[in-house]
Parts: sequence; C-alpha cells; structure tokens
Amino acid sequence: MPATAAGELHPGTGLGTGAPALPSTSSPVGRHVLAELGGIAPEMLDDCARLRSDLTAALTEAGAQVRQVVVERFEPQGATVVAVLAESHASIHTWPEHGGMHVDVFTCGESADPVDAVRRLADRVGATDTALQVVDRGGAPRTVTEPLSPGLTRRWDLGRVHHVADTGFQHVVVADTAHGVTLFCDDERQSTEHTQLTYHEALVWPGALLARELDRVLIIGSSEGVASEMAVAAGASRVDHVDIDAEAVRICAEHLPYGYTPESLAAAERGEGPVHLTYGDGRQFVLDAREDWDLVIVDLPDERPDEPDAQINRLYEEEFVRACAQRLTPGGVLVFQAGSPAVWRDATLRSAWQQRFAAVFGETGGRGVYIGCEEHEWAFLAGVREPMADPGAVAAERLASMPSRPELWDATALRHRLVAPLSLRRLTD
Repeated sequence: MPATAAGELHPGTGLGTGAPALPSTSSPVGRHVLAELGGIAPEMLDDCARLRSDLTAALTEAGAQVRQVVVERFEPQGATVVAVLAESHASIHTWPEHGGMHVDVFTCGESADPVDAVRRLADRVGATDTALQVVDRGGAPRTVTEPLSPGLTRRWDLGRVHHVADTGFQHVVVADTAHGVTLFCDDERQSTEHTQLTYHEALVWPGALLARELDRVLIIGSSEGVASEMAVAAGASRVDHVDIDAEAVRICAEHLPYGYTPESLAAAERGEGPVHLTYGDGRQFVLDAREDWDLVIVDLPDERPDEPDAQINRLYEEEFVRACAQRLTPGGVLVFQAGSPAVWRDATLRSAWQQRFAAVFGETGGRGVYIGCEEHEWAFLAGVREPMADPGAVAAERLASMPSRPELWDATALRHRLVAPLSLRRLTD
C-alpha cells in the first residue's frame, strides 16, 4: 500500500469494463540484449575506426537502421561507441587490458534482430568467448520474479496474461502459470488456481471450528473473495469483508476462476445477501468499529520487516492485533496470515507467535494457536480468548456438527496441524 489517505481509492473501472493496462499477449514490444565478448585482440579494442565500422555493419546486417554513431576514445586505452537506431540504440564499451567488451543492443519491433547483431559483431571482432542475456521490454510481462528471502528469488514463467494493472495501491498481474491462473501483487504470488483451496481452507476452517459460535465474521483483505464465501459455507449468517483496493477486488472477480464472480461481487458491494463488502482501510475499520465478531480473519500480503516504513506493516503490529482481539465475542477467534514456517524464512512467524499472539491472548487467559498447512509456504496463527488446552481436539470434535465440511481437513488433520513446531513452542513454554 502506498502512503494514501485511509479509504482513498484509485479510480477503477466498473465490472466487466475497460481494457487491461497492457495487451493480453506474451509478445514483447522490444528485446534488449546484454552481452560480454572476450578473447579479442587488444589492438582491435583500441581501434575506434574499426569499432565504428564493425558495429555499424553488424547492426545493418541484422536489419537495424543506423541513424548516427558517436565514438569516444579514452586515455591510456579503451573506447565507447554508441549507435542511435531507428529501432532504439546500441553501444559497446571496450577494455583492451582485459581483451573484452561489453555490448548492449535494444530494438523495438520485428524488423531488427538484436541477438543476430551481437553474434555478427562477435564474429567481426574475433571474439572467442560470448555470453549474452535477452531481456523482454514492454508489452505484457513474460515472467514474474518473486522475492522469497534475502538473496533468493523464484521466477514464474507466464503463459497468457489476462490482466495487468497498477491500481494505485499495488501492481496486479493475473496470468496463466504452471499452477493455473495465478494472481500476483507487487511480484508476490498471492494465490493460484491449483493451490488456493489449500491456502484458504487453512485460513478459514480451523478458526471457524475453534470459535464458540459462528454467526458474524469479519475478513480484512483476501481480495479474491474465497474466504468470504467459505465463511458462509461454514455457517456464518453475515460476513463483513473489508478491502482497501477496489480495483484489485474487481480484477479478481473478473479474471480468477475462484472466489467472487462479477455477479456475486456486485451483490456483496450492494450488501445483498450474507456478504457485505466495504472498500476502505481495514485497520481504520477495526479501530472505528463498535460491533463484535465471532471470527476475525486478516489475510494480507506478507509483512515486510526489511521495509520498516511499508504501510502493510501497520496491520501486523501488536497494536492492531490487540484492536482485532478487542472486537471478538467472548468465544471469538482471530486468525492472521503469518508467513512461512520454513526455517530459512520464518522470522515473521516467530515474532508474531512470541511477541504478538502470546502477549495479546495470554492477557485474557487464552493462547495463540498454530495452524499448519499442506503447502510448506504458508502458516497461520489463531488467537483464542479462553483457556484451550488442546485446540486440535476441540476443532476435531466440532467438525461433525458443521453445516458443511472442508475438502482438505478432517479430524485427524485438525489434531495434527494445530500443534506448533517445537521451535515455536520453545519460544513461549
């Protein structure tokens, strides 16, 4: 979330209207080739006239239109050559003392082939080593690089891109991946067609089973709408859904094959039926609230401890956890998306367990409850206000009386997955 006034929304289109911000195609607008050529004779790398001629010829043979070339020689050695193309530009920078040059060629359209231009240049200068990478520029994205932890990322290859938009709160991409239709927000995978049920059932069902009653539910975030519909299926008569990003919610309804449909979203926006959708700041909604809920679910993008000023962090602070807990009925339950239990990226889970849930719910005689998930990526934390020695047994016993059943949870799963890993239990035992 950017630093925007609470509840202020980026102007969005109505359901089913407007075109994607970028075309729904995997064809790039241009290609940018970055290359390193080695094994070149040092005298070649200091010959400005030859460099100018070889670069111009390689570009022309590859289909580019060279408009002008600028050459600069440096003392005691080395040169830079920059070519302005009708299709964009190209440049080389030489290091005679190392026998190599760095090359970049960027072309838009289909008339020129930047890879061919680099290979032709390598042949002309007699390079024995050639390393290059191609970066697609413009158009719909072809990949998303997701940050996982310091020094580690995951690259998603995209098929058809259904929608790309900057909503004013986040950059949203909906595209086909190996996991089906996938939602990315600010380059982080939020949900996928193949795994969303695993995620959302862990988010909703254990908390619903731990709540003494399940009549009124509050959901903050969770733009896909799956959690709202799942809470109704679990027995809630009213679900208050609050999300700050109206455009993102509408994109999800239109392009994801799960969660809200455009019709069910429109009904929720009008408050017709059990789900009542409010567009606004979830934190402020809770602080201003006067009613209580049996289950409060906070489903947000990951906490960002490496970005202390990130607005999303306000919704992970102990102050907000406490405010949510104060809006619970006596037997109510609070559930938070809590990050990953993987030992190499579990810092936010550990701090939430020890410093927030144990502190807030310990004051009422209650406790934090760990909720494990079949996918190693995710874990959730629930807070119960009352003493509960064995949450898994409580949830398993109540499962039989529910109006519907989850697909991926049974009594045995509840007894096992609601036991925190030893590393977490040691923090609070």
